[in-house]
Amino acid sequence: MMANSPFPLRSQVVTQGVQRSPNRAMLRAVGFRDEDFGKPIVGIANAHSTITPCNMGIQTLAERAEAALKAAGCMPQVFGTITISDGISMGTEGMKYSLVSREVIADSIETVVNGQSMDGLLAIGGCDKNMPGAMIAMARLNVPSIFVYGGTIKPGHYNGRDLTIVSAFEAVGEFSAGRISEEELLAVERHACPGAGSCGGMYTANTMSSAFEAMGMSLPYSSTMAAEDEEKAESAAQSAKVLAEAIKANIRPRDIITRKSIENAISVIMAVGGSTNAVLHFLAIAHAAEVPLTLDDFETIRARVPVLCDLKPSGRFVATDLHRAGGIPQVMKMLLNHGLLHGDCLTISGQTLAEVLRDVPDEPPADQEVIRPWHNPLYPQGHLAILKGNLASEGAVAKITGVKKPQITGPARVFDSEESCLQAILSGQIRAGDVVVIRYEGPKGGPGMREMLSPTSAIIGAGLGDSVGLITDGRFSGGTYGMVVGHVAPEAYVGGTIALVEEGDLITIDAPARLLHLHVSDEELARRRARWSPPEPRYKRGTLAKYAKLVSSSSLGAVTDLNLWD
Repeated sequence: MMANSPFPLRSQVVTQGVQRSPNRAMLRAVGFRDEDFGKPIVGIANAHSTITPCNMGIQTLAERAEAALKAAGCMPQVFGTITISDGISMGTEGMKYSLVSREVIADSIETVVNGQSMDGLLAIGGCDKNMPGAMIAMARLNVPSIFVYGGTIKPGHYNGRDLTIVSAFEAVGEFSAGRISEEELLAVERHACPGAGSCGGMYTANTMSSAFEAMGMSLPYSSTMAAEDEEKAESAAQSAKVLAEAIKANIRPRDIITRKSIENAISVIMAVGGSTNAVLHFLAIAHAAEVPLTLDDFETIRARVPVLCDLKPSGRFVATDLHRAGGIPQVMKMLLNHGLLHGDCLTISGQTLAEVLRDVPDEPPADQEVIRPWHNPLYPQGHLAILKGNLASEGAVAKITGVKKPQITGPARVFDSEESCLQAILSGQIRAGDVVVIRYEGPKGGPGMREMLSPTSAIIGAGLGDSVGLITDGRFSGGTYGMVVGHVAPEAYVGGTIALVEEGDLITIDAPARLLHLHVSDEELARRRARWSPPEPRYKRGTLAKYAKLVSSSSLGAVTDLNLWD
C-alpha cells in the first residue's frame, strides 16, 4: 500500500497474495518489480494522436506525467483513447461522429480503469470532446482523478490580424460572396493554425478546460497555457504529483464535482463568453455525477453573472492573451469577491477554492484589455440564454451577446440537412431578414447532432450575420456567433415542432424575452402533426445506429445511459 494511504487500494485485488501470482506475472512484463506491487496503479488516459493539432503535442505531456507519478511512488499505466477533429470533420458526414466520440471516450476510460482495477486516473485531452468525455468517466468511476489540458494553439497571423480556425471558415463565406480573392482565402488557410494546440479562441476546448479549472478538477492557470510552451509540460508533471497526494488523501471526483462546483464552472463560462456546447456537456457531466442540473439553472446563473472577457469568436482576443492577463484565477477571484462563486468548494489539491485564489489580485492588470474591470464589463449579464416557446418546449440554447439585433421575425427558409442549407447560402439564396431552419440534425435525427460552423461562418462571411437568424436541432461550434439558436428540443426526428415548420412561416427569435416562436396557430400545427411521420433512420447498423437508439434529448445532455432499465 502507498505510504500514508488511509484506505485499501483497488489494485490490491490483482497484486496481493499468492493467488494473484499470474496477475503479477503479467505486470512484471510491463515493468513491475517486487517493491512495486503495493503501490497505487494510476491510469494515464492519453488522447495523443496526429489526427488534429489539438492532440499532437499530448505525448510529451503523458511522458512527463508518467515520470512524475513514478517519482511520487505510483505505478502509472498508459492507455490510449480516441479523438475526432471537429475542425477537420466540420461540414461533412464525419461530423456526425463528433458528439458520439464523447461517449466513446467516456466509455473507453471507464472500461480500462474499472477493468484493470486502477487506483487513480490522470486524463490528458485536447480536442473538444476529450474534456467532457474524460470528465464523464471520472464522475462515473469516482476514483481520485485529475484532468490535464493539452493546451491551446497560439494565434496565426496574417495582414496584421490574429487568426484562428474560425477565420478560415469565415474566409470561405467571404470568398463565395465575392468579398475576398482566392489568393487571400488561401493565405488565411495557410496561416490560421501555426502549430500544436486546441483552437485558440474561447471555443469549446478552451471553454471546457477553463470550466474544469473553475470546478477544481484541474490545476490553477493550466487551462489557458499554450500547448507548445514549457510551462504546459511542467503543469502536467505537477498535476501528476497533486494526483498522487489526492490518492493518499482519498479525494475523489464526487467530492469535487458537486452542485456548488458546477455552478462555479457555469459562472466562469458566462464570465469568459464560453461555448454553447458547455451547456450540453455540463448536463451530461452532472448526470454522470448524479448532481441535479437543468437547462433553467443556466438561465438563472446567466442573469447574475457579467461577461468580463473580450474573447473570440465575437471578441478581440484569444486564450493565450487571457493567460497573460491573469488567466482563469483572475476571473474567478473577481467573481468570488462579488459573491458569485462558492469559495468553500474542494479542489483536487485538497484546498478550498477560496484558498487557491487567496493570493490572486482583486482586479486585473491595468495594462491589458482582455479582462474588463468589474465596474466596466463587456456585458452586464451572461451570454448563453435558454430560449423556450412553441418551437422549443424543452428549451434551446443561444449566444445573445455581440448581436446588433437581438430580435428578428422573418420567413422560414427550411432545410432538412446541413449540406442543403450551406449550398443555398453559398449560392446567394439566403436574404437579409430570413430565418434559416436546419432540422433532422439532432442527437437522434442526425444522428450525432452535428455542429453548424460551416453554415454560420458562411452567413458571417456573406455579411449577413446581423440580419439573418438561424435555428437548428443540431449544435454550433464554439466558434459560432450571430443570431443563432441551437439544441432545439424536442428535435425534429421525435416530432418536435421544428419538424412542422414550412417554407415561409414566420418565426420570431427574441433573445431578451428568451423566446423562440413559430407564428402558426395550434389548430394548424395539430393538422400538420397528424400528417407528419418520422423519417426512416439514416443508419440501421453500426456506431451511429446504436447511438441514435440510446441517446437522450439535448435538453438532458444527449447522454446514452439515461434510465436504460426503466
